[in-house]
Amino acid sequence: MSAPRLDETARGVFPISATPFSPGGALDLESLDRLVDFYLERRVHGLTLLGIMGEASKLTPEESRAVVRCALARVAGRVPVVVGVSNADLRALAELANDAMAAGAAGVMVAPTRGADDDALVDYVASVFAALDPATPVVYQDYPQSTGVPLTVEAFHRMVDAFPRLVMLKHEDCPGLTKLGRIRAEAARAGRRRVSVLVGNNAIYYPQELARGADGAMTGFSYPEMLVEVYERFAAGDAEGAEDVFDVYLPLLRYEAQPGAGLAVRKELLFRRGALASPAVRAPGPTLTAEDHRELDRLVARLERRLKS
Repeated sequence: MSAPRLDETARGVFPISATPFSPGGALDLESLDRLVDFYLERRVHGLTLLGIMGEASKLTPEESRAVVRCALARVAGRVPVVVGVSNADLRALAELANDAMAAGAAGVMVAPTRGADDDALVDYVASVFAALDPATPVVYQDYPQSTGVPLTVEAFHRMVDAFPRLVMLKHEDCPGLTKLGRIRAEAARAGRRRVSVLVGNNAIYYPQELARGADGAMTGFSYPEMLVEVYERFAAGDAEGAEDVFDVYLPLLRYEAQPGAGLAVRKELLFRRGALASPAVRAPGPTLTAEDHRELDRLVARLERRLKS
């Protein structure tokens, strides 16, 4: 059973799924089933596979397809699933996108591999849409810290106007609050189609981004229930209560957001929470020291005390 295809009305929390590996580095699909259940039990609104923090670049094409098939079978249409398909080879990008959609994905996510200026970037995105099946919904990932490709507000508006199947922006530019506010305000003034915006960067600026017009989060924080509760409180009009919840988790969220080490922290926390059979990061990748583990022990204990109180 497939979930409906993604559109501009998408809202809520679409966690970036980790990719489970055994201690020896082999893909662990049994643990992926466990991880999918973990996310669904926390009432997420969608799921994202093969993101940057899902170690997509370390997978073979066959492993990528195996992850997609396994996770989609486990989700069984209960929530929409977005699949990251970014690739410098447009043929490979389209092949993975087509396989994912055939398996029941709701849409695909693409990060740019080139674009020196606005014209070059829009031309590149046009080539991506030309390579894809015309019915495939697309999420554009704006993460210049990783891709090296900046997205201006003007270029994004051109893309929204030119490509009707562009239905979501994954907003990860940093600093990006002013940019997000401009996207919403200028689109409203022009009567432009409103696309969904979900935020990343481990949701470190989440309450402010919701206030500026974001529709939720697409990031992999190891406590997705926090992301869900903050979104739902904010959507219900309780912005102050949403920020109070966020504050409780902020020390641990900030620790997990460390550049370079964050993936190892995230997988260790997911392992401790029973969502992964192993916290292994596929090489090359970060590992935690004994001191890191002690700091995590303390941060988790502090979080648990605050949640009880």
